[in-house]
Amino acid sequence: MSGFSVPLNEALDPLVLALDVGSTGSRGALYDAAGRPVKPPAGVEGRSYRLKVPHAFTTAADGTSTIDADQVVAELGEVIDTVLDRAGGREVAQRVAAVAIDTFSASLVGVDGSGAALTPCFTYADSRCAEQVDELRAELDETAMQQLTGTRLHNSYLAPRLRWLVDSGGDRGVARWMSLGEYAHERLLGTSAAGLSVAAWTGLLDRREGTWLPQMLQAAKIDADRLNPVHTPDQVLRPVDDRVAQRWPGLEQAGWVPPIADGYAANLGAGVADPASAVLSTATSGAVRVLLDTVPDEVPPGLWCYRVDARRSLLGGAINDVGRALDWLRTTLAVPDDAERAQALREEPAATTPLVLPFLSGERSTGWQARARAVFTGVSAGSTPLDLWRGGVEGVALTYARVVEQLATQTTLERVRAGGGVLQGVPDLAPILADVLGLPVTPVAIKRMTLHGTALHALDVVAPDVPRADIETGRTAEPRPQHVEHYRERLVQFEKVYSGLFG
Repeated sequence: MSGFSVPLNEALDPLVLALDVGSTGSRGALYDAAGRPVKPPAGVEGRSYRLKVPHAFTTAADGTSTIDADQVVAELGEVIDTVLDRAGGREVAQRVAAVAIDTFSASLVGVDGSGAALTPCFTYADSRCAEQVDELRAELDETAMQQLTGTRLHNSYLAPRLRWLVDSGGDRGVARWMSLGEYAHERLLGTSAAGLSVAAWTGLLDRREGTWLPQMLQAAKIDADRLNPVHTPDQVLRPVDDRVAQRWPGLEQAGWVPPIADGYAANLGAGVADPASAVLSTATSGAVRVLLDTVPDEVPPGLWCYRVDARRSLLGGAINDVGRALDWLRTTLAVPDDAERAQALREEPAATTPLVLPFLSGERSTGWQARARAVFTGVSAGSTPLDLWRGGVEGVALTYARVVEQLATQTTLERVRAGGGVLQGVPDLAPILADVLGLPVTPVAIKRMTLHGTALHALDVVAPDVPRADIETGRTAEPRPQHVEHYRERLVQFEKVYSGLFG
């Protein structure tokens, strides 16, 4: 948003360069010490100091979901080249105190002894390890493991994926396994380490100690020396390879913050960090998270809990199908008129609206049923495409509600900050969310919330005492009591259908 950004000549030092690798592309931008995106000075011709390079996952019917790791490294190099060149090259690079990168969670790359990729990058959505999930659930006490690691046994995490790779011979020649952010550092800097939040997202970390958990490594069939050491945010990396100085003069003195998970970055970017404020993300997938000041004793069964620094934890749940579900509904129902779809969401809720369980690609929170698929109930001969559209949107909101119900057992929620491309594209989702959750929902008006959070994460390391600028927000949607009661009943119906089908 233009009111939130700051001209380069007015930006507070130190600057940080934030990088984000998401499902649809790699992004980067400059931020000043107050956490504001930096833009060209008034009257200066030129393009913005940010860039996105699009990409897409390679997918297949067998559950494949990968991306070329070297392609992403090249994209990040292009982003850094372009952003620094547009801003002024060496002069601006010398003002950059830190470079920070977030990536989509639970990424995995196998490298050889020289640090070169031997495998594609496996994404969180790769489900080819479903058989290994079943094996681990038979061998381990999943409840006990969740309390140790903060995660369930699921194909989104690395124990079953690594076991599948070992069992299938996919680890042949691999010296180390690392996340995509670690791999980018390895190729760009010549060194790498696992950021604490990234390590927590693997499902292999002892959430209380912040170290690799031997029981889970044994289950994954790997040794600890095949993983990078775990670094806290303040343990910044310095370039080992002199190509950094050659390619980006002035940037060689910057510290490179250990990679962080995109979910943690999104929470930081929403501008709230108290246990009474939940942050709701709406992208291809979605999540609801709360940043706690402690490491909680217990983790609710449907949620995860990730250690993010020396004292704090991120508690929440993830939803596979948000933007994916709405895109599928738009395409399949063939309702091309945006105004009609928007009006359908503004109507009063009705008992005749079909009830939809929107599990197009399986379920994470709260039931962790990887093989779950979408269900439409209550569809009659009188149901129209707009009825099905409304039911699908309500179904997505109800999946968020299931997460919020379990969050409320650990902290007293008072408000929700919501952001992401889906909410910006479907603003009428916010009132439905408020009614379904029974909480006020405030949209985050700034774009690139995750990138903003990655910048704030770096600033906490290099400029902890500089006050941060308040972010822009939209109008708060307040829950309407008569609608709240309607959706409580719909949630009961949702759970009955879910239990009947999936147990």
